Amino acid sequence: MLTKLRHCNLVSLIGNCNDNSEMILVYDFMPNGTLDGHLHKYGTVLSWVQRLKISIGAARGLHYLHTGTGTQHGVIHRDISDFGLSKIGPTNASGAYVNTLVSGTFGYLDPEYFLTGRLTRKSDVFSFGVVLFELLCGRAALDNSLDDECSLVKWAYESIKKDKVYSIIDLNIKNQISPKCLKKFVQIADRCLSSKSIKRPEMAEILFALELCLRLQNKFDTPVKPTAGIYCQLVE
Repeated sequence: MLTKLRHCNLVSLIGNCNDNSEMILVYDFMPNGTLDGHLHKYGTVLSWVQRLKISIGAARGLHYLHTGTGTQHGVIHRDISDFGLSKIGPTNASGAYVNTLVSGTFGYLDPEYFLTGRLTRKSDVFSFGVVLFELLCGRAALDNSLDDECSLVKWAYESIKKDKVYSIIDLNIKNQISPKCLKKFVQIADRCLSSKSIKRPEMAEILFALELCLRLQNKFDTPVKPTAGIYCQLVE
């Protein structure tokens, strides 16, 4: 089924090889690398608008996997950093789940899934919330060099609770963000990380919120030109 998935925001699985001990997955070539690489390895400085557009593209891809695959079975990603761990969902019903052995990347792993073994679309939503905070903060999900602040989720949560949102923003983009855009972005990202999956939004709502964030940011970045009448009054 995975080889049949086609979406502009997904890296397509072309095929696979299983020859004795040789197991290979063949994907489309990604010349621009990964988000992890640009944020933490390549020395790239992504602007805030670039990060917003990346988050929107990822949200569109996940929304397609959850609801738009053209079958009664959606796809639950299970690990945002590795599509090879994806699972075919039982139905496209939002409350459906799969009982499975826990797999995923620590730092992104849904705590409810970790405790119960029940994998749902909301498990993906939690992981996506971690990625949203990575984009905002420029920090990895786990950083063992930071001792008590090694967990991005815990650090961001404590800062938001203390009304210190601006203290966690990546310094490279701190002066670029519209206050209204920031407020909306943090609200939706924080909801994604709710400890109870039932309180997390669906990907459709997340996508809508992120597209609104981009519109708010574009409005902030576009200066309002004075009308001719106002200009005449200023120069008289």
